[in-house]
Amino acid sequence: MLNQNTNESAAQGELHRSLSNRHLQLIAIGGAIGTGLFMGSGKTISLAGPSILFIYMIIGLMVFFVMRALGELLLSNLKYKSFIDFSTDLIGPWAGYFVGWTYWLCWITIGIADLSAIIYYLQFFNNGIPFSPVEGAMISVAAIIFIMGLNLMTVKLFGELEFWFALVKIIAIVVLIAVGLWMIFTGFTSTTGEVASFTHLWANGGMFPTGMEGFLAGFQIAIFAFVGVELVGTTAAETKDPERNLPKAVNSIPIRIIFFYVLALVIVMSVTPWNRINPEVSPFVNLFSQAGIAAAAIIMNLVVLSSVMSSMNSGVFSTSRMLFGLSREKQGPQAFGHLNKRAVPANALYFSAICLLGGAALQYFVPNTVEAFTLATTLSTILFILVWLIILWSYLVYYKTRPELHAKSTFKLPGGPLTCWVVIVFFIGMIYVLSLEPDTMKALMVSPIWLIILAIGYFGFYKPKHK
Repeated sequence: MLNQNTNESAAQGELHRSLSNRHLQLIAIGGAIGTGLFMGSGKTISLAGPSILFIYMIIGLMVFFVMRALGELLLSNLKYKSFIDFSTDLIGPWAGYFVGWTYWLCWITIGIADLSAIIYYLQFFNNGIPFSPVEGAMISVAAIIFIMGLNLMTVKLFGELEFWFALVKIIAIVVLIAVGLWMIFTGFTSTTGEVASFTHLWANGGMFPTGMEGFLAGFQIAIFAFVGVELVGTTAAETKDPERNLPKAVNSIPIRIIFFYVLALVIVMSVTPWNRINPEVSPFVNLFSQAGIAAAAIIMNLVVLSSVMSSMNSGVFSTSRMLFGLSREKQGPQAFGHLNKRAVPANALYFSAICLLGGAALQYFVPNTVEAFTLATTLSTILFILVWLIILWSYLVYYKTRPELHAKSTFKLPGGPLTCWVVIVFFIGMIYVLSLEPDTMKALMVSPIWLIILAIGYFGFYKPKHK
């Protein structure tokens, strides 16, 4: 029956609703728990100290409001398949063009950063010896082919893989919390003589030990940990019973953020005081090592590897669906709008894979992997903020021009336009915060190049056809 439905969808040129609530819930969790939490939290703690807890809660609340606005928009018209559809309908064709191609680039830059991360983590299994450029390129090609092969199968297989990828991350964090609580309540003493205690959260300079400057600096890295949470929106077109499943997935985001981010980091900083956490080492690996679990490094490196593969898997899925949507709106090559017999936009997948391969080649030209990773992740963060701002803008237009749809909505954004404006001001403020540090300022200076490329593409190739 599934194959018959899939074939019918492919024949009609439409995406097939084959993702269940189980898949959607775990895709949402997987989107909220990324490499930014596992690896980036060490650097964020070193910058902001315990105030990182407030940083994650503030960003989490703002992202939740973006998701509520996104959910209300998608459910207001089930013909909307993604951000492209409602931004085109509510703001205009240029907005759909901008958000579609920008979201595509977001995930391409994350995919390139993920390739660097995969090579970096695999060095652990190579006795810490860095790979040669040729070996690095071979690993990148193998990872891209593997992920592309998975995405070419069926949408249900994608959902199944994301389900298990996310489950691995969840189990790792649940075990970390359990082990950490055991260490705290038994008065565990580390090799450095520190006794695990909740008092570490305020005993070393208070909750804001690095002042306002450190607090603001923490936002720069922390915000990257949340990119991808809107992936639920790109899966809406392939979700069974979206009226029931989409609200459930969105509403559970705050609970996940409190559990997976806030509680996990409370445990980490209670076991090891914030000022003794090495920003170069994952605090998750460090906690397991202190607990005397010999295989901790191997286990956590495998978890982080699965997290990176999950990110790439989500990214390739998202990029192909964005290109499919752009093609359907005649804002991209028509070839991207063709589905294979499994109702998968194969041509769009191939194009994204080729772009990722091109990005992998950049590793030859940027010798400093960490610098390249920071540049790629900051650029993607800036682009994600722009996408979130377009979603909020679309909501404001929808609220003003479609009051009857808002009135009958059963999944409204709390606070409506007022909340929308608060979140918009917050994210504009975040772009300013990114200008405060030299490494993130570089990416901010590069980002206008993309806007120029988009403008040339829109006015040079797309706009003339719609005069």
